[in-house]
Amino acid sequence: MTEAAELPPAPEEARAVFGDRFDDAVRYAELLAEAGVQRGLIGPREVPRLWERHLLNCAVLSEAVPEGVTVCDVGSGAGLPGIPLALVRDDLNITLLEPLLRRTTFLTEVVELLGLDHVTVVRGRAEEMLGKVPPVHVVTARAVAPLDRLATWGIPLLRPYGEMLALKGDTAEEELKAASTALSKLGAVSTSVLQVGEGVVDPLSTVVRVEVGESPGGVRFAAKRAKAARTSRTRRRR
Repeated sequence: MTEAAELPPAPEEARAVFGDRFDDAVRYAELLAEAGVQRGLIGPREVPRLWERHLLNCAVLSEAVPEGVTVCDVGSGAGLPGIPLALVRDDLNITLLEPLLRRTTFLTEVVELLGLDHVTVVRGRAEEMLGKVPPVHVVTARAVAPLDRLATWGIPLLRPYGEMLALKGDTAEEELKAASTALSKLGAVSTSVLQVGEGVVDPLSTVVRVEVGESPGGVRFAAKRAKAARTSRTRRRR
């Protein structure tokens, strides 16, 4: 491993954010820096900035997540933001949804090693999960796709009146504006851009929040949702 890929010590902010789970956060960072790089889950150039740019940047998303809810992390990849969120919030029931086998294998190893009993790893594409995973209160995502496409995958997985929280960069406002029509068709009733991580990360983490009404996915997914519900009931009878 080259010098550029060495993992720096955890910053003091990490101790405050992760609390009792600080040692687990360190182990996760080490796994990302070692196995994560070796398996091509993250680039070696990301290792020196794993704490600030990745772990802490994702952990502060917890500021926007209500207490005691169910969460689906769409396109979880190497576990960002799902794993950091799980480390700081044991009150959440989190599903890490990821289509690639090498990534779900890594995620399963991390979940078992860190004893994250409130986390489940599911292999699959978000657009194929309607009716296969229970609807959740919150969908999270980071660096998965432009907002309009991400919403098409994530919003149908929500419960009525749920919300999607997408970690975005400097273009969050522009993405939100460009996706407004698509979001409306998908049943969004309110959107906003939040800044989280005051005193922890600089710059602050930017989160796009999309709240839905009683029909997540809108008319487009109403028939699919009804069919999935009927299929689920039939399976239970068997």
